[in-house]
Amino acid sequence: MVFTGDVLSHTPVIGQALRYGNDSDLSYDYRPMFARLAPRLQRSDLAICVLETPVSSDNIGLDGYPTFEAPRELPDALVHAGYDGCSTASNHSMDRGPSGVVVTLDQMDRVGLGHAGMARSATEAASPRIYDLDGLAVAHLSYSYSLNGFRLPEDEPWLVNLNDVDAIIAEAERARQSGADIVVLSIQWGNEYQRDPSDEQLSLAQALTGSGSVDVIMGNHVHVVQPVTTMNGVPVVYGLGNSLSNQSDNCCRTGTQDGVLVEATVQGNSAMGFRVTALAFAPTWVDRSDYTVIDLLTALEDPDLDPGVRAIYQASLDRTTEAVHSLGWEIPLAG
Repeated sequence: MVFTGDVLSHTPVIGQALRYGNDSDLSYDYRPMFARLAPRLQRSDLAICVLETPVSSDNIGLDGYPTFEAPRELPDALVHAGYDGCSTASNHSMDRGPSGVVVTLDQMDRVGLGHAGMARSATEAASPRIYDLDGLAVAHLSYSYSLNGFRLPEDEPWLVNLNDVDAIIAEAERARQSGADIVVLSIQWGNEYQRDPSDEQLSLAQALTGSGSVDVIMGNHVHVVQPVTTMNGVPVVYGLGNSLSNQSDNCCRTGTQDGVLVEATVQGNSAMGFRVTALAFAPTWVDRSDYTVIDLLTALEDPDLDPGVRAIYQASLDRTTEAVHSLGWEIPLAG
């Protein structure tokens, strides 16, 4: 299984998708942005992204920060790249209100892109997302720390999952009862642009891994890569960084163009049970000249790579490697 970080369609990213669309069958074409990451995604048995923003139905009123609405073609590109599903619970989930939740999930369903974290009904919210990987059932849960000041309607509290230990454990147990062999939790948490996990992250990780209900945690939201560790025997990736965004040293902090693809290997059988036995990582970097997501390990293998570009790529890889290993668990680079 592979997991990548935040997909944030800022206004300049939307503009680049429109330019790509000039020579495409899609009005807004994000496919070139993910093309260099696609081989890793397509080799996996399950690929999960973080779709942090609502998606439009008609491309009217598209916008970036602070209240996002991405083009309807974004899910098309994610499926084309090789993603099977996305985490959708985020602090931007309610940027376009309850109707934005419905439209986003409808657009994901239109292209067969799985989703967890938002729901159109109480029934949908109570049904965990489970992927069948040739007989291995993997449940994907998604939760967020906040809605940026927006509130869930009193009569529709199930629209977006908000961080709550009891609720997460209860959903994980429902997933087990529905046949899940592995439970993956995607969770928005932490302090933006801070590499070190916050006290709240540490507390939540302790409670969730100690429950015995979750097999691996994939954190997101802080927009920089954070460490990887184990807690109570459960792998915890505190922050996957940004997969696609317009954030950079100029607007935010050093490292916001960095991201990481994390591979999680599952082993076992129906008699003995299954568990996540290993992690590996492949650093990524967003080239803001055209918003291509660069697979750094592959790019750095090119002997003809421009020396200046090589230095930029290597610096990003070094930052990500240092962040991933900073709590002492030196997981290997992906093959």
